[in-house]
Amino acid sequence: MASSHSSSPVPQGSSSDVFFKKEVDPTKHIRPVQSLPDVCPKEPTGDSNSLCVAPSLVTDQHRWTIYHSKVNLPAALNDPRLAKRESDFFTKTWGLDFVDTEVIPSFYLPQISKEHFTVYQQEISQREKIHERCKKICPPKDTFDRTLLHTHDKSRTDLEQVPKIFMKPDFALDDSLTFNSVLPWSHFNTAGGKGNRDAASSKLLQEKLSHYLDIVEVNIAHQISLRSEAFFHAMTSQHELQDYLKKTSQAVKMLRDKIAQIDKVMCEGSLHILRLALTRNNCVKVYNKLKLMATVHQTQPTVQVLLSTSEFVGALDLIATTQEVLQQELQGIHSFRHLGSQLCELEKLIDKMMIAEFSTYSHSDLNRPLEDDCQILEEERLVSLVFGLLKQRKLNFLEIYSEEMIITAKNIIKQCVINKVSQIEDIDTDVVLKLADQMRMLNFLQWFDLLKDIFSKFTIFLQRVKATLNIIHSVVLSVLDKNQRTRELEEISQQKNAAKDNSLDTEVAYLIHEGMFISDAFSESELTPIAIDTTSQRNASPNSEPCSSDSVSEPECTTDSSSSKEQTSSSVTPGAVDIMVNEDMKLTDLELGKLANNVQELLYSASDICHDRAVKFLMSRAKDGFLEKLNSTEFITLSRLMETFILETEQICGRKSMSLLGALQSQANKFVNRFHEERKTKLSLLLDNERWKQADVPAEFQDLVDSIADGKIALPEKKSGATEERKPAEVLIVEGQQYAVVGTVLLLIRIILEYCQCVDNIPSVTTDMLTRLSDLLKYFNSRSCQLVLGAGALQVVGLKTITTKNLALSSRCLQLIVHYIPVIRAHFEARLQPKQYSMLRHFDHITKDYHDHIAEISAKLVAIMDSLFDKLLSKYEVKAPVPSACFRNICKQMAKMHEAIFDLLPEEQTQMLFLRINASYKLHLKKQLSHLNVINDGGPQNGLVTADVAFYTGNLQALKGLKDLDLNMAEIWEQKR
Repeated sequence: MASSHSSSPVPQGSSSDVFFKKEVDPTKHIRPVQSLPDVCPKEPTGDSNSLCVAPSLVTDQHRWTIYHSKVNLPAALNDPRLAKRESDFFTKTWGLDFVDTEVIPSFYLPQISKEHFTVYQQEISQREKIHERCKKICPPKDTFDRTLLHTHDKSRTDLEQVPKIFMKPDFALDDSLTFNSVLPWSHFNTAGGKGNRDAASSKLLQEKLSHYLDIVEVNIAHQISLRSEAFFHAMTSQHELQDYLKKTSQAVKMLRDKIAQIDKVMCEGSLHILRLALTRNNCVKVYNKLKLMATVHQTQPTVQVLLSTSEFVGALDLIATTQEVLQQELQGIHSFRHLGSQLCELEKLIDKMMIAEFSTYSHSDLNRPLEDDCQILEEERLVSLVFGLLKQRKLNFLEIYSEEMIITAKNIIKQCVINKVSQIEDIDTDVVLKLADQMRMLNFLQWFDLLKDIFSKFTIFLQRVKATLNIIHSVVLSVLDKNQRTRELEEISQQKNAAKDNSLDTEVAYLIHEGMFISDAFSESELTPIAIDTTSQRNASPNSEPCSSDSVSEPECTTDSSSSKEQTSSSVTPGAVDIMVNEDMKLTDLELGKLANNVQELLYSASDICHDRAVKFLMSRAKDGFLEKLNSTEFITLSRLMETFILETEQICGRKSMSLLGALQSQANKFVNRFHEERKTKLSLLLDNERWKQADVPAEFQDLVDSIADGKIALPEKKSGATEERKPAEVLIVEGQQYAVVGTVLLLIRIILEYCQCVDNIPSVTTDMLTRLSDLLKYFNSRSCQLVLGAGALQVVGLKTITTKNLALSSRCLQLIVHYIPVIRAHFEARLQPKQYSMLRHFDHITKDYHDHIAEISAKLVAIMDSLFDKLLSKYEVKAPVPSACFRNICKQMAKMHEAIFDLLPEEQTQMLFLRINASYKLHLKKQLSHLNVINDGGPQNGLVTADVAFYTGNLQALKGLKDLDLNMAEIWEQKR
């Protein structure tokens, strides 16, 4: 009764509900269930809108169905509205007729069968299908929802009958107001003749309270049924909870005892410990000051010792640290008044020593024997020098290294020439004094070995320069990285200090001892290892003693060493040398970045220096035209060597130098011009001596053509012995076709392949070779046209006449070249840049010119026969004998023509050519018959002409390859008048 409606005894889904209900997975669909019907089916009273105002004890919980019911039947039928509990509750309430009876059907209702619903089913079938489909998509609501809602509403209505005072959380009968509200005194006053009425009123009050109790019990029973598992779980866990509470109580007791002991110890000795800590700190400060003065007093001797071992960085660090200490910790000390100026003079002396030392190191590093495998000379010495120069802002040391590289490159070439010339016994050094003149006396193989040696030495030289510059570059980057990390640490430190200042508790108890706060005492004790006189430990050099043995304890020494480590950061160079980057590097990030770029540019400059010296060496040898006189094999070998060197230097330095490449391109252009002129002159001489007769094809040329058929354009290697045993062939076989050619064309194919192979060997001359090759092909086309079609061979070679065989052979040679033009085009296209593809149009023009030339030759052959027909048929007379002498002569000339070209041209071309010749023959015959007035009238003249034509047709079709030729002569006759 002490619980109210607003504070339900059942947990409402809070975090402490773990003992009462299991966690429900929200992803699972919880099917709404029907709650147990009310045992007191009384209609709710009051306004229906008021049912939703107060929170419900039923609807807010998980729904419960009748299938979870564990209530027996008598309890379910216990009607609280009855005055008393009858034993026979079946007949008392529902009457004597509460028996099962059979329901008699009404005779007023007709008998309904399925046929009555036929029309309705037909009308509703479509809607039913839609409805079923919708049910699959959206499942229907539970049929128990409405009943459940009614039950929940009824439960809420029953609870609303209970007065709100019983639901208050502060309900207590010992309160007089509450007691008077629940049990009014008027119901217990029996004086004044009102006893019966008061007794009835008291009984009514008792019944009312009993009714309220029943309502609450029913709802409590319902809620307990919803939380039955939780209650059972709570009952079973009571013993476990009691064990936990017992252990917890013991742990709390022990903890309190320990806290009491700690409190006793800490409170009693805290002030004493603080006083001792402050006294110790003061002693440490005095000791550190004295030790600092002793260390500063040893600065100059220590600097001298460091300089004797070339420890410039250590000496400069010691000087800088000492200057800082003099200006801060030891400011105003009279005994050190002259030490600052002395250290400044010493620092200037160190600057000069470092410049001289770096110059000496560069000379010794670059001029040591190139056969030495060690790439870096005294790496630790180099790192120390570079750090010292950076510390003093002496950034011109790269210029010293650059000048030394130029001198070394000159000496490498000079030394290589001297070594090579001294090995040649034919060169008299006493007569030829100049080294350049001695070098020019070398033949190609000797000079080529010399150039290879120079390139090899230059490669080693660049590798050494790169290794040295990598060390310098790594030192610069380490300083740059240190600067950036120092700034980041400063920013982080500032943020931490600001946060620490904000978090400092200003209300800490004030310690009366020496007017200090407790927080100040702790702060000073924390700062002691890292802040007390750190400069005295930083100026300690590697060769000086870190601390005196008689005045400081070992913990102090450990603290000093750790503080010095915090002041510097260690980085590792590529050579695994540990270097200490100090904080007093005054170079900015911009200066360091520029210096790093200069180091990289110096590596590029080293490559350019080597290439420039190699170019001068080449030019000195090319003064007498030595390079222009090289043959193809020698120049290709030289070109490959230079390209290999260019590629190696590019891989080492990361950038391609253009001077040697430009010299190679210039020499390649000269080589291409000479290469082209030699072959063009050779082709011209071959054409001038060509008699245009079919030549035998040696086996090596057939192998050459076969290698092209495999898709590779290259000159095959000569096979010794095997070629001599094979006899020359009559024709050249190309992809199954026979080509009858002249000797010039065979050599021309070899020359074309030499052009293509030269492009493979020297890719830089691809465009020039394409232009020269197109010029060569055009020259062959024009020159062969002049000699054959233009009859130039009559005067050049001394031929008596240009025969049809000469013409057919020339046409077949041109067809062979046309066959290889697409292959040559593809070869060059694969080696050209996309922006250079426009140059391939030369091959299109050449192909068109060759096809035009071939067509002109075919037209020339037709013209020869046309003039013969005009000459013979103009004298034709229609008379006996048959066949006439004219047609006999025509057939004889056609047979000679066929015999001359059939073995040279393919069968298809022969047929096309004779079709054109036959058309010319029909035209002339038709013209002559028209002149003789012979028509197709079946007369004697018609018969004679028909016999001559049949003789011509039979002889022509009897020729080889012309059997299936269409020689229809119907159109030669004039129409009958």
